[in-house]
Amino acid sequence: MASMNTTRGFHKRAPVDLMKEYTICEAFSSPDSPYMLCLKNPRPYGALIGDFLISKGILKRGATVMEIGGGYGSLMHGLLSAHADFVKRVVMVDLSKSLLNRQRRKVGMWDGMVTFIQADIHELIHAISGVDLIILNEVIGDLDAWIDLDPQDLPHDAGQVIDAYGLEIPASLHFNLNIGAITLVEAICRKKIPIFIAEHASDPLIPKDMQFLGKGLNPDAFPREIRLVGHSEFTIRFSHLVAVARAFQRRTMTGALMELIGLKKSPGMNFIFSNRACANEAQEIIFELLDHIREYRWFIMH
Repeated sequence: MASMNTTRGFHKRAPVDLMKEYTICEAFSSPDSPYMLCLKNPRPYGALIGDFLISKGILKRGATVMEIGGGYGSLMHGLLSAHADFVKRVVMVDLSKSLLNRQRRKVGMWDGMVTFIQADIHELIHAISGVDLIILNEVIGDLDAWIDLDPQDLPHDAGQVIDAYGLEIPASLHFNLNIGAITLVEAICRKKIPIFIAEHASDPLIPKDMQFLGKGLNPDAFPREIRLVGHSEFTIRFSHLVAVARAFQRRTMTGALMELIGLKKSPGMNFIFSNRACANEAQEIIFELLDHIREYRWFIMH
């Protein structure tokens, strides 16, 4: 029977410990991270995201940037450390009071330009104004998801968004639907605010020169559950987000996150990943990163 997965209670009340989760942002949060050996240009994740957004004309001088679900503040710390001259104001929105406190400490040196708001973004989004860019990094998979939907017997809200945007769904097999992600992107479309999203994808994009990373992955799957401490999140069907954006005539770009951050590719990666050949710490780091990042996509709507 269909049910709704929600993480609101967990993030609002529990003392969230991101060290119990593997996140790309934290893996590359500091210049001395061991994962930096995997990058062509070793820089903190937030700096790399800032570089990319500036190169695409999405982050412009004098921008007001909102980050939703900013975790420990590592992305924003990296972005401001490299590109504070582009940013006029920052708004950090999070359900978790404890994470907002971590964010305050992390970006404390920019205290005068950063505002912190404890709120549910679904409740706040309709009141947002004056924001030039929204960032959702490794958080949109935490939003509400319908679980075990029967395509022949859909709940009203699920059926409504599927019909409105012509979303592809299985003909007969039960499936999960990122209803929270879809409705949030819909609301941001109405606000006409550019957005950057990065998350685990149920429809991942594997670079042509790294096809070995597709082993065991279905590139055209529907959201699957990722069980974590005290809660579950779901991979994102990015084609659904693209469909919503296009319905509002918004332009989109998307790709593999490993390409965005500048993964330093080498012939040995195929052997390490395919054979799980980890004879030393460096090879273990490479395997762990490849095993996670191969599912990640980025998405820009503007």
